Amino acid sequence: MNFEDITCIGDLETVSKESAWQNFERLAGFIFEKHDFTVKVNAVKTLHKSRRQYDVIARKNGQTFLVECKKWAGHRYRLSALKRAIEQHKERTAFYRDVTNEDAIPVIVTLIEEEILVHEGVPIVPVSKLDGFIRELDNHLNDGVYSIFEEEMLSENDREDGE
Repeated sequence: MNFEDITCIGDLETVSKESAWQNFERLAGFIFEKHDFTVKVNAVKTLHKSRRQYDVIARKNGQTFLVECKKWAGHRYRLSALKRAIEQHKERTAFYRDVTNEDAIPVIVTLIEEEILVHEGVPIVPVSKLDGFIRELDNHLNDGVYSIFEEEMLSENDREDGE
């Protein structure tokens, strides 16, 4: 299935689960592109012989998102690994700022929904909700991006718990 053939969440989940991790990164980039972002997948930045690789760099309207894609299946140590990945991604984001002199917003995109939505200011977005996350960005470009996403996710979870 091509990314362009995705018409529903079920298609997205099938493509996400069945694709290689490199295609998972391309899928995240494709979703940003559908919202008119300029996207680079697997970009490398170098400064003073130090290198950092970025799964997805997405730019639009003066905002840059650095996306780290994690296609982990369930195992009991996933949450602690996710927190370590966030620490590393925050370091890559600081490196990016040093190299480019531009601010960037770190985002983690996961295969499945995690127990936490935001950790240390970094949103953790399941790929099945990435489109909605980006739409919210477009609706609230100058508002608190993370708090809007977190509030929306929490209210959605409350609705599910109340049913």
